[in-house]
Amino acid sequence: MPEKIERNTLAWLLLILLSLIWGSSFILIKKSLLAYTGVQVGLARVSISFLAFLPLILYHLRNIDWKKWKWYFIVGLTGNGLPAILYAVAETQIDSAIAGVLNSLTPIFTLIIAWIIFKQQSFIHQVIGIILGFLGTSWLLVIGEQGLSMANIPYGSLIILATFCYGISANVVQHKLGSLSPSLIGALSFLFIGPPALIYLVAGTDFISQITAHEQGWFSLAMVSILAIIGTVISSIMFYRLVKITNAVFASLVSFLIPIVALIWGILDGEVLVWMHIFGIIAILIGIYLVKRKTI
Repeated sequence: MPEKIERNTLAWLLLILLSLIWGSSFILIKKSLLAYTGVQVGLARVSISFLAFLPLILYHLRNIDWKKWKWYFIVGLTGNGLPAILYAVAETQIDSAIAGVLNSLTPIFTLIIAWIIFKQQSFIHQVIGIILGFLGTSWLLVIGEQGLSMANIPYGSLIILATFCYGISANVVQHKLGSLSPSLIGALSFLFIGPPALIYLVAGTDFISQITAHEQGWFSLAMVSILAIIGTVISSIMFYRLVKITNAVFASLVSFLIPIVALIWGILDGEVLVWMHIFGIIAILIGIYLVKRKTI
């Protein structure tokens, strides 16, 4: 019993810390975009994370089970590579607070993938939760400061795709990489996506010249570095640890608390939320609540 209590305490502590870290990621992305494009910010986040993980990768290089290479690649691509770029590009047009709320779709997609691919049992209230989540998302994407608007849909769709990617990653970690340590999962997830991202960032974009040429270059570099080291490297180890001691669905519940942190940062940064946004936010949060319940 004491061991179970300690395990539960650790799980909730990790969940809260991850919520604070990832909830702050959206404002960090916004500040990174002051000097760089969305693609550059995404590539920089992946590249810096890869360099931070490199010593750990080299340390474990001889002991890596290469038979699982495809799972490392899938986790790297869907858990880090694609979402990093998708979120940054989306936030060139969407407020960080709204991006943080839309991120709440992660547990919905995690559950859908668990049902379809890993044959996890489903309940009717979870189906209702999924429907509510998507209705709330649709509402947020068509409501602007001046009323109904279709302008957010293309960029909002990028965030929806990113949360779908997160759902894939969480399930693969739980079902295919459960025997590995959290730190090693995090490191190996960047082994295949880090080098090409770094090469393209340096050789294929003007990222390096922008550091000194743009008046916000160094500031934005600092923001994306914090985003990478704390918001990706440290937090990914914490997340994979959370998945290992609980399950993919519980771990993805971090998205339930992320919107609160993201909304606070957005308001502090002067972003405008109209009262009609509240309906979408409430629908999503109720949907997530139903999704996370195994039984009622």
